[in-house]
Amino acid sequence: MRATVRDPDQADALRNALAAPANLEIAQVPDIGPDTAWEKIVDGCQAVVHLAARAHRMRERAADARGEFRRANRDATITLAESAVAAGVRRFLFASTIKVNGEDTGSGCFRESDLPAPADAYAISKFEAEQALLQLAQAGRLDLTILRPPLMYGPRVKGNFYSLLRAIDLGLPLPLGAIENRRSLLYVENFADAIAAAIAGPGAVNRVYLLSDGEDMSTPEIVRRMARALGRPARLVPLPGSLLRMAGACCGKRAAVERLLGNLAVDATAIREDLGWTPPVTVDAGLLATANWYRTRAT
Repeated sequence: MRATVRDPDQADALRNALAAPANLEIAQVPDIGPDTAWEKIVDGCQAVVHLAARAHRMRERAADARGEFRRANRDATITLAESAVAAGVRRFLFASTIKVNGEDTGSGCFRESDLPAPADAYAISKFEAEQALLQLAQAGRLDLTILRPPLMYGPRVKGNFYSLLRAIDLGLPLPLGAIENRRSLLYVENFADAIAAAIAGPGAVNRVYLLSDGEDMSTPEIVRRMARALGRPARLVPLPGSLLRMAGACCGKRAAVERLLGNLAVDATAIREDLGWTPPVTVDAGLLATANWYRTRAT
């Protein structure tokens, strides 16, 4: 088994992981782009699982953000896939994003059959990578599986999820008590288990699957269960969503507020029926593991 990382700290974390196989080889790839040399890394492999990406950023500094997303997410993926084909590797799994489906599900839920509706530069670059990979698969050059996860959480989580953990731990009041929405989440170990099931299952070849933990929650419910995992009270204040959206617009945080207030529910029936996959870790167990990691980081 061979893994790639972009910095030495990631390599150390992999070597020290409890589940790390004894035969794990680690290659450092400082930059991922259209010119990355993958030949030695994919040589002799039976399958490639491509997880790396330039993710959406709260404080974007690149002059050409869309170009940078395409370089890292579309062009780099094409280079890796073509290198795999040249090395005789047929099996390729690509971690995309639920944002390819869109930003908000309203009263329904996202399914694989939905017309893609990527809205931001990150989602567009992922969708374009999917399209390029599907062309290789349709030409018979790859046995492809695409997974579209929603917001993931677990040890080393970042972004809004980490900010919520910190706010709850500090006992800060959160103005989310009146929000009535539906969100699907995915614990990182459930994601890893779905990857293993897809790689092992011939029924996953040339398929796109949506993933989730299987339990949709409102944002206030997520906060309450995070608080329970942390052993803290959930200090929820009921403010209207319209007021929160107005405040987000005034502060330049419209997108971050929408991620807290909007609906993003996922129907993961297809992978369950095709592969017999069931998330092995419950939401509460995943939140507890995340809270325990946070505690070690915060102390």
